[in-house]
Amino acid sequence: MSLAIDRKATAPATALQRRRGHILQQIVEHRADYLYILPAMLVMLIVIAYPIYYTIELSFFKTPPNLQMKDKIFVGFANYATILSSASFRETTLNTLIWTLFSTGFAFVLGLAAALALHREFAGRGLLRAILLIPYVVSAVAASYVWKWLYHSDFGVIGALAVQFGITDKPINFLDNTTSVLPSLIVVNVWKEFSFAMVMLTAGLQTVPEQLLRAARVDGASTWQRFWHVTFPHLKGVSMVTVLLLMVANLNAFIIPWIMTGGGPAGASTIWITDIYTIAFGRQRYGVASAYAVILFIVTMVLGYFYVKALTRGSEGRAE
Repeated sequence: MSLAIDRKATAPATALQRRRGHILQQIVEHRADYLYILPAMLVMLIVIAYPIYYTIELSFFKTPPNLQMKDKIFVGFANYATILSSASFRETTLNTLIWTLFSTGFAFVLGLAAALALHREFAGRGLLRAILLIPYVVSAVAASYVWKWLYHSDFGVIGALAVQFGITDKPINFLDNTTSVLPSLIVVNVWKEFSFAMVMLTAGLQTVPEQLLRAARVDGASTWQRFWHVTFPHLKGVSMVTVLLLMVANLNAFIIPWIMTGGGPAGASTIWITDIYTIAFGRQRYGVASAYAVILFIVTMVLGYFYVKALTRGSEGRAE
């Protein structure tokens, strides 16, 4: 009995060692091919690897505004303690969670609805697809300024229409109100991102076998039953990838919240990435900002791990 348990315990480790040995063997066999990508790898080391290393190194040093960068003082994990113990970090983290989860959720749902609607053939489908892609291809900077004017409390179109149709007595103060500012930014972000989810999920819908849908229709399955039991299982992989990509993008979304509100009013729309920018270039506390950036980097890497796992799940199944 114990021998069987030992064999089961060592089986995953043996498979992992076998896979690593296979990868190393492929690298050795194709070592000459890596010369072709060596320039690209050097560029990546310069523009990606070195900044990451320097940010991690700088996170362990104190760099007051009145000191030169060469005079930085080693403080260990003090910068991380400063960030994690601050009350503003907890408030900003809550804003970041609300921003990321709601932006991702609504963008995915709207993208799925648009993909399902455009999956059927009808006149003008190509034109409608092109129109729905406009938010994604429009510059985020331009979109931010346009939406900022649409939300303007005195001259904004949205507030004027709300008054004209009797929804409110006076124009709504979207961006200068601590209660409404974050939901207003989420609306803009969802408008900008749902097209990406639509494209990804449209591609996933192409993999759904038409024969299964016809068979379910013949068996008397309703539209919801066909979607839940036939269509959605084929979308699980692309849905996971889409959600993870949206979450990573929203965690690092800087342009919309910074241009439209700058983190205000009273920090109500401050998220991690804008807070990092303010601490680094507003207060010139580069060590603290670097520690903050490392925390964001770790969270992003965790999401990246699940993203890679979702991408390789299908290929591992085919390999077995």
